[in-house]
Amino acid sequence: MTTQLITSRDNPLVQRLRKHVQDPSAYRKLGEVWLEGDHLCSACLARGVPVALAVIADTAWQGEHGVAPAFDEQARRLSELARQASKVVVVPEALWKAFTSLESPARLGFLLNRPGLDGQGAGIRRGVRTVVLDRVQDAGNVGSILRSASAMGFEQLVALKGTAALWSGKVLRAGMGAHFALHLVEQASADDLDGLGVPMVATSSHTDQMLPSAPLPDPCAWVMGHEGQGVAEAVMAKCQLRVCIPQPGGEESLNVAAAAAVCLYESLRRRHPH
Repeated sequence: MTTQLITSRDNPLVQRLRKHVQDPSAYRKLGEVWLEGDHLCSACLARGVPVALAVIADTAWQGEHGVAPAFDEQARRLSELARQASKVVVVPEALWKAFTSLESPARLGFLLNRPGLDGQGAGIRRGVRTVVLDRVQDAGNVGSILRSASAMGFEQLVALKGTAALWSGKVLRAGMGAHFALHLVEQASADDLDGLGVPMVATSSHTDQMLPSAPLPDPCAWVMGHEGQGVAEAVMAKCQLRVCIPQPGGEESLNVAAAAAVCLYESLRRRHPH
């Protein structure tokens, strides 16, 4: 492990981090992902993801270039996480504000080398439990669906073009570490879905097939559509099954993240009925 002190806003690394904050899809051009905060950093390490670079505030770094007191328990934890990276960059806490999207500086972040993030639907795995997002645009919804997919034992998430950038800061924070438990593919097209090799299932209000009694295949690919427009016709045409979520309370529809959680749990329940 090597360490470096950076104090200038004009430093190239600081400029790159600013791009990540300013442009949610900057990671596609830069080939790297910025994780901010100890929770995401811990989740990354727990999944064995190699970390090329850690950035830590001087007030949290217990070591060379740092001013954190030895008795600061939070600083000790952040320092221990940072030391798992190949290189540690220490910056003044005041400089952190130049590249954060959070109101309170997290004081720790990882920069991950993730080449190939600009791929157009490449890398779809065949025959595994999958969630497909068709132009789901709200970052909070996307992150929440990632969490549900991971929790319910799904292995892959495929995002079609028009879906919120999967590795953006907002989606990462909403996902709470689920990114590292799933195989993620984005910028996919409807034709790419032919490579899934499992039946596709979509929710629809225009069917009499109710979710509790529907003959759900396993494995399958659950398709979740645009918040307002639903699943596109070209994608719906590829679905072998359409199901409706019962809503006796009379609401017209569910939030897409809530609908996803209900559907993914039903798949899990069928696999483990007792």
